[in-house]
Amino acid sequence: MTATTDRPLDPASASEHLRFVRRIYRMRTLGLGVGFFAVAGVLYEDGAPWWLWAVLFANGYLWPPLAYLLASRSGDPEYAEYRNLVIDSAMGGVWIAVMQFDVVPSALLAVMLSADKIGVGGWRFFARTGLTLVATCLSTWAILGFPFSPDSSMPVILSSLPFMLVYPLAISSAAYGLARKVVRQNKQLAHISRTDPLTGLQNRLHWDDSATATMTHCARAGKDAALVLIDVDRFKEINDYHGHLIGDAVLRRVADSLHAITRLTDTASRIGGDEFALILMDTGRDDAAAIAERVRKSIEDARFDEAPALRCTVSIGVASTGPKTISAAMWMRHADAALYRAKQLGRNAVAVAAE
Repeated sequence: MTATTDRPLDPASASEHLRFVRRIYRMRTLGLGVGFFAVAGVLYEDGAPWWLWAVLFANGYLWPPLAYLLASRSGDPEYAEYRNLVIDSAMGGVWIAVMQFDVVPSALLAVMLSADKIGVGGWRFFARTGLTLVATCLSTWAILGFPFSPDSSMPVILSSLPFMLVYPLAISSAAYGLARKVVRQNKQLAHISRTDPLTGLQNRLHWDDSATATMTHCARAGKDAALVLIDVDRFKEINDYHGHLIGDAVLRRVADSLHAITRLTDTASRIGGDEFALILMDTGRDDAAAIAERVRKSIEDARFDEAPALRCTVSIGVASTGPKTISAAMWMRHADAALYRAKQLGRNAVAVAAE
């Protein structure tokens, strides 16, 4: 449970807290709505006075919207909602004592109130609310003179069936929905952790994994693959003269060129500030050099609306797998040496490592 604070919540936290409040409101409305009938069956048998029926009705049908109103208008909606959940447990303890511990509805009430507290706040919150339930139950029982009538009649059991059937299904459905949300978020986090946010290409982490996996696959299957290293020529000068926004546009243009020629079996990555890598599966040295030339020409021909005078070029090094390439690190060194040679040739060139 989060601690309350006098400082206003940031918009993202406030929105998340309000979603939590709405979720609990739906569960409370359903739980107290069907729980009303479980308690009502006992009150009917005991000939309860009208005011007790009024309290039951208020708890079952007026309290949920009131709790939602209190929490949603609070400075800290999440904290207020946790407080409302404690009140739910307190009232559950009262109704168990009022029903004189009629075993079926009392057990249902205790179990369901415990289950949703564990689902919302874990075992520590369950312990807190459980103590509240026990305290209000014992206090109410003492006030009433310790009445005890645990036997459940058939009408009482029947009146408890809606609560017994509907609420567990609702809790299970909510838990399933949250589990699916967690799975989606984990997938998104995994994607974000492996993706460069500026270009949409895989980042250095994915490149390391892909290079190693490619080398292993080629060694086992006798396949060919080529590594293409791309470096933007004089990128620092572009940033210094045109600004970082134009520099970002240049990087995105390189990424677009790689996206355009990348197959499903290939891997394009941004492995440094202005350095890119492309793994081409089932591609020999000559074919890889031809693809690299297409990339070089595509970037040379690029024009930028924000900087019409800018002409951007790249230097490219190509290295293929072979008997002399026994590790991903060695593969990278061969491609890097070819890239260095392309720069020595005057930049805006493609150089291929010797086999």
